[in-house]
Amino acid sequence: MDDMESYLVMLFESRYRPTFAERYPIPLLAAVLDFLLVIAAVYLAYWLRFDTADLNAHYTTAAFTISSVVMLSLWGSGVYGSWRGISLARQIGNLLVGWVVAVGILLAIIFFLKVSDNYSRRWFVYVLFLGGGLSVLLRLIVYWLLRLLRSGGRNLKHVLVVDAGGASVERLNSSRSLREFGFRIAESLDFSRDSEWIEALELRVAVLGVHEVWLCLPLSEGAAVKEVMYALRHHTVAIRFIPEWGDLPLLNHKVTNIAGLYALDLSCSPMDGPARVLKRVEDIILGGVISILILPVCLLIMLAIALTSKGPVLFKQYRTGINGKRFKVYKFRSMVVHQESNGQVTQASRNDERITKVGAFLRRTSLDELPQFFNVLQGRMSIVGPRPHALMHNEYYKDLVESYMQRHKVKPGITGWAQVNGYRGQTDTLEKMQKRVEFDLWYIDNWSLGLDLKIILWTVFRGFINKNAY
Repeated sequence: MDDMESYLVMLFESRYRPTFAERYPIPLLAAVLDFLLVIAAVYLAYWLRFDTADLNAHYTTAAFTISSVVMLSLWGSGVYGSWRGISLARQIGNLLVGWVVAVGILLAIIFFLKVSDNYSRRWFVYVLFLGGGLSVLLRLIVYWLLRLLRSGGRNLKHVLVVDAGGASVERLNSSRSLREFGFRIAESLDFSRDSEWIEALELRVAVLGVHEVWLCLPLSEGAAVKEVMYALRHHTVAIRFIPEWGDLPLLNHKVTNIAGLYALDLSCSPMDGPARVLKRVEDIILGGVISILILPVCLLIMLAIALTSKGPVLFKQYRTGINGKRFKVYKFRSMVVHQESNGQVTQASRNDERITKVGAFLRRTSLDELPQFFNVLQGRMSIVGPRPHALMHNEYYKDLVESYMQRHKVKPGITGWAQVNGYRGQTDTLEKMQKRVEFDLWYIDNWSLGLDLKIILWTVFRGFINKNAY
């Protein structure tokens, strides 16, 4: 790593190791626990009804059907979203709604399949009450554990509050339940209209390392929101606007209720709750299968590189990942070992003398990217997402391309929407980078499992052979 890049790493970032929640999101664990609790309720209900836990074939099939329907219904009711900032009553309410939906679906299945005579009605009622009771009990236990952790100062998101002298900040400072909701006010910064205040805000965000910035401003100061957004464009903090608007109803806006206050989410990650769980499951399943399938190819590539040029088989470089945290990305080495000077990161160009013969083939077919599936299994990358750029490139482009850093709201990917639309390889002009970022942001705003699968298929059929690769 060159001196300039090392300096930037030391100055701005520390070694990134994904947390358990980043590797395996908590909502995924909750969904699995709900599934197992319903299975347990089925067995317990069978024992209560028939004095034995030895289920026959009909009841075994019913056990997995009921568990799957309940889990999917709870998912659709928003039960597996983030609990931070949501009251216990609302969580339990969403849970009960999900169970009611599940009961309706199960009754419809029984009616249309005409299988009601195959099962005990009392057993079915036992399952519903036991399963629902265990689900509620799980939430109560988790809620109590979170309160215990947060009372000790753990599992809290630190917040910088911008105070314009309204009543909202007073309510936040006096709220005893704010810590229970998972937040702690790290600092309150008085609002001002001068340019020095904007600089002070950006400095305090960097120094404090807060997770979120809450703008408690009157509606008359709405223009200041844009200035704050622009000032914090290089940061990945969540920004929430808490205006002084009383009970003014909102239409077609994403609003979060935090400690009884409405907050407009201005710049928050879209990969949250069920979307985050589904994205990680996709990466684990597809990444695991693909890693096994490509293993023989990887071994052949490693042998070819080792026999044709001196140096390590893998090339490792720090890149910027989710929330601006750096990580090591793995690629098959396609160039001769060299050292760049003056902190430069020179992109490969046509007829670049540093590229080996094997490396040229790997880059043209994108086979040099295969080791990044290990990054996916580690939880540092996704199969589909914005491509990670070198640290020096981020420092260069973040001031030139609007909303450039917003692409780091999600995990970087091996392939992406920009790549399958032709914006891959060298970005030798500012316009090319602007178009790549435009496609990346469109992908983030319109993410779905279907879109990911579409991008993967396009990568297989039209994306591996890169005519523009050097």
